[in-house]
Amino acid sequence: MIKVDPLLRESYFIHYRTIMVSETAHSKNVCVIGAGPSGLVAARELRKEGHKVVVLEQNHDVGGQWLYDEKNVEGEDPLGRNPFLKVHSSVYNSLRLASPREIMGFTDFPFLMKKGRDMRRFPSHVELLMYLKDFCEWFGLRDMIRFNTRVDYVGMLDYSVCRNDLKWVVRSKEKNSDKMVEEVFDAVVVATGHYSQPKLPSIKGMDTWKRKQMHSHIYRIPEPFRNEIVVVVGNSFSGHDISIDLVGVANEVHMSSRSLNISEGLSKVISKYDNFHLHPQIESLEEDGRVIFLDGSCIKADSILYCTGYSYSFPFLDTKEMVVVDDGRVGPLYEHTFPPSLAPSLSFIGIPKKILGFPFFEAQAMWIAQLLSGKKALPSRDEMMKSIQEFYHSREIAGIPKHCTHDIGDFEYCDKYGENVGLTPIEEWRKSLCISSLINADANLETYRDSWDDDELLQEALQSPHFTQLGLED
Repeated sequence: MIKVDPLLRESYFIHYRTIMVSETAHSKNVCVIGAGPSGLVAARELRKEGHKVVVLEQNHDVGGQWLYDEKNVEGEDPLGRNPFLKVHSSVYNSLRLASPREIMGFTDFPFLMKKGRDMRRFPSHVELLMYLKDFCEWFGLRDMIRFNTRVDYVGMLDYSVCRNDLKWVVRSKEKNSDKMVEEVFDAVVVATGHYSQPKLPSIKGMDTWKRKQMHSHIYRIPEPFRNEIVVVVGNSFSGHDISIDLVGVANEVHMSSRSLNISEGLSKVISKYDNFHLHPQIESLEEDGRVIFLDGSCIKADSILYCTGYSYSFPFLDTKEMVVVDDGRVGPLYEHTFPPSLAPSLSFIGIPKKILGFPFFEAQAMWIAQLLSGKKALPSRDEMMKSIQEFYHSREIAGIPKHCTHDIGDFEYCDKYGENVGLTPIEEWRKSLCISSLINADANLETYRDSWDDDELLQEALQSPHFTQLGLED
């Protein structure tokens, strides 16, 4: 068991408080929207640079996506079609991390095992929430957060002025209050995540199918599907997890996938369970409950569960069309972070996918904070636009569809991004652990979280400066 010396912890915290830049002419009033992982690290980095920070969080606690919410889903639209959803989190009860804990922490705050908590390498969502609460307490962030506060509108105070003097009007409302609060900020950081607004397929008969349909955003536990015939649409992370969750209670689980060229791991699971079946895409839904697939096969189902992903959505944000969401692309954004016409007063953290999230969010936060304090400067608007167009063109040539614009999947890009703020490249052990867990998951979908063969890499990780920087003791 790894322990942290309480005195060291206190001195480390004091050190962080004292290195914060004192307020200067470069200090800005900054609004951060969201207190999930990206919002929390943004708040910390902004404060370190001497900015005045207010974090507006619609829920009662920190965590964002990781703040599990089972109670309120009953009042939500099952397909999540409302622009302003009551429930932010899409986490389901059985969810465990898909990556080992060693690679998930912020660069200066390792995700440690703690006695009395979930000490597995791939712990449940509850343990990651506890990590975020620990992070919040360690760095003293709670005094910057207004909980139970929903942002209804963010817009430019006067969008005719030059971007260096741009200010933002933010309207928010506390839960159980009709009073709208309007404030003006020098800058806004959008950190609302991208796993909340359901993306739905377009299927013939979907609007008239009279049986139960829901998006995985609303799914929490398998019990409501007991003894049912369930169709799970989507062969992705949530589709795999939820299907495995359901096979123990449902009479039959039928996964509909765009491709029947499936992983070795999924093939093993389908072979293991007699009530788990694979189908191609759905051709139509019939009013009598039949689900007809493209190969002509057909079943009569009780429920359809859409594990079809999420859309980027910022219903509160008015940028006069300077930032738009188009087929899964938020843009134009320079380095997935800055809209050229509005930066640095408006920025986004947490847009990229298929990355080592926490270290990347940290790099984004540091760059934003240093730009606002004047330590760093962005290229000209024209240079940023040129870079964006070149990036779009390179993706197009590579045959990557628009909706995958923000799928990074590239350690080299993340290292290059970190250079903007002087971060050292991602540790080799972190990259190797990431790859080894992906390979294991592909081959052993049902067991990879509890059985692995990368112990040598694990020991290298635990002996690295990342895990010894806080004065840890075995």
